[in-house]
Amino acid sequence: MLWIDGKPCETVEPLDRGLEFGDGLFETIAVLNGAPRLLDAHLTRLAAGCERLGLSAPPREQLAEDVCAAAATPNTGVVKVILTRGAGGIGYAIDPSRPVRRYVVATPARRSAPLAGARVALLPTPLQPQGRLVGLKHLNRLEQVLLRRDAVALGVDEGLVADDRGHVICGTMTNLFVVHGGRVSTPDLTRAGIEGVMRGALIAHLAHAGTPVQVRPVGVDDLRNADELFLTNALVGVWPIATLDDCRWETGPVSARLQAAVATW
Repeated sequence: MLWIDGKPCETVEPLDRGLEFGDGLFETIAVLNGAPRLLDAHLTRLAAGCERLGLSAPPREQLAEDVCAAAATPNTGVVKVILTRGAGGIGYAIDPSRPVRRYVVATPARRSAPLAGARVALLPTPLQPQGRLVGLKHLNRLEQVLLRRDAVALGVDEGLVADDRGHVICGTMTNLFVVHGGRVSTPDLTRAGIEGVMRGALIAHLAHAGTPVQVRPVGVDDLRNADELFLTNALVGVWPIATLDDCRWETGPVSARLQAAVATW
């Protein structure tokens, strides 16, 4: 189901700047038992993105109400929120008088849990530095679309992507964690990548449990020498990595413990 500005709708404005230029932001929210998971974190990131792009964010309470109403519709497993600058002419220039348009889409769950260990490969195309757009869940995801196509062509579940310096940044749709000697680390996303809400929630959870996560550059050798590797995003939660080229892992204790914790959120 689709709602535009809070009203059920079946069509989208073809000249919406979100379609024309990717001028907007989105959040993809998991729904469990009719309730959106990590909603506050999603809305906080959305508000921060609006501030950076100069979008007039709708009231937080309004967005929360929209999401919760969509989540309560039957068979909903995912709610996607999209904010755009609406229709505003054919040029790049912004019309500040145009109100922000909000789209809310409710769809069935995309995956069923629990997930088996992921088969991953390191993709050959580097993730480019993202400059002013780094960390934003903006609507132009063509780089991720092409990287995802490369992963599918390799027959793996997920592709890992390094940056132009050879540091492994993330998966095509996931964040990455590395466990070695009881220590947990995750790639530095200062130049590229997106800080997923699940990534942030797990970093906070581990810190509270006395296992602070180190954010640092991660190399390919760090992956091969790891005791455990796992991926995260809002929909899959915690996804252990089972294979990377000729390396094999069983689901380790840290991954298993976090999977159990996320199942209760």
